[in-house]
Parts: sequence; structure tokens; C-alpha cells
Amino acid sequence: MADQTHVLFVEDDDVIREATQLALERDGFVVTAMPDGLSGLEAFRADRPDIALLDVMVPGLDGVSLCRRIRDESTVPVIMLSARADSIDVVLGLEAGADDYVTKPFDGAVLVARIRAVLRRFGHAAGGDRLDEGGSAAPGGVLSFGDLEVDTEGMEVRRAGQPVALTPTEMRLLLEFSSAPGTVLSRDKLLERVWDYGWGGDTRVVDVHVQRLRTKIGQDRIETVRGFGYKLKA
Repeated sequence: MADQTHVLFVEDDDVIREATQLALERDGFVVTAMPDGLSGLEAFRADRPDIALLDVMVPGLDGVSLCRRIRDESTVPVIMLSARADSIDVVLGLEAGADDYVTKPFDGAVLVARIRAVLRRFGHAAGGDRLDEGGSAAPGGVLSFGDLEVDTEGMEVRRAGQPVALTPTEMRLLLEFSSAPGTVLSRDKLLERVWDYGWGGDTRVVDVHVQRLRTKIGQDRIETVRGFGYKLKA
């Protein structure tokens, strides 16, 4: 996978940008590295990379705004890079459409693992195997939940007969819920199954994606079970 994967990396710190680019290239990735948001947007439009790594604090066009611009045009996976794990920037990046985030300073091996995890789940959501490593298989056919229809074969969603545009991460999240309607799924379990986390992760990633999914399929379709997690109303 890696030797065919094109990464757009936007980072204004010269040392971090050059060191990270070299580390990714050693792992076989093709990297386009840009120092600011505007040049990053131009490179995205020109090269159409397979994944984008965006630092939150870059000049010209900040990483959150750049993520929104990319998400307006594409469902390409986006990982935000933030220097502060507790920063509101993390949530803003996820709300802008990012699929995951990594806190700086980061280990190169960890970053590569997160990139590969994102690419694996995007491949599945785009129509590959419907059985996740360590996850559950979505049943085949069209599943109906009120006015919501989930086509698990065609990877399409309709609400009241109208198509609903989901990112691959949102689609995988909905597939997990629709494979077990009425069953409470914990945030940790969703991190493991949807984000492919074999280690502890930030549950804010789950909460923000659930909220984004609710805005598309109906606010009352996914119920919060306080202290436990979420469930899809059957």
C-alpha cells in the first residue's frame, strides 16, 4: 500500500516538515510537503493525494480552514496534527471534517501506523471487505430504520428517499451501528472497530463523528446512553 500512497503534508516548521517527510519517504510513501495552507490547497487540487496531514497552526490558511476546503471538494482522509492534546483545535479539526488527529511531538512509527490505519478503513468503506480486522461484519442488503435506508452492498445511504453523502469514516461508523441496532456500543469499542485503534484513543473522536453523523441521518436516530456509549434506534 505505502509505495503507492501519496501524502500531502502541510507543516510550517522547517525541521519537523523535512524530518517527517524523510521518515515517510523511508517507509515508501510519496510526499508533497508544503509550508502553509494556501500552497497546501494548491497542491491538493493539483495532485489529488491519497491522504492529507495538516498541522493546525500554519500561516496563510490555517489547518482547520484548509480541512474544511478539502472536505468541500473531496472525501480524501485527513489527519490533523496538533501540539496540544487538550486544545479546542482538536475538536475544531474533527468538526471541520478530519478523520483523526495526532499530537505533536509524535514518533514517526506511530504516525505511519495511524496513516495506515486510516487508509485501511477507507479502503473497506470504499467497497472492500466488509469484515474489519477485529471488528464486525455488516449484514448484506438494504437495511431500513424508519426513513433511513443503508445499502451495505452498494455503500449508499438514503433518508426519506434522498441520498445522504457520508465520508468513509462516517459510513463505517453507521455500518457498525446498523449491524447491531438497539445494541449499545461503547466509545472504546467504536474506536477499536472504526478507527482501528489497538490502543487507547481519544473518545472525542467518536463523539464528534457521532454528532456529524446525526446531522446527516437525523438527530434522534442515534441515542446516547449515558455512561455506556451510543446505540442506533431500531
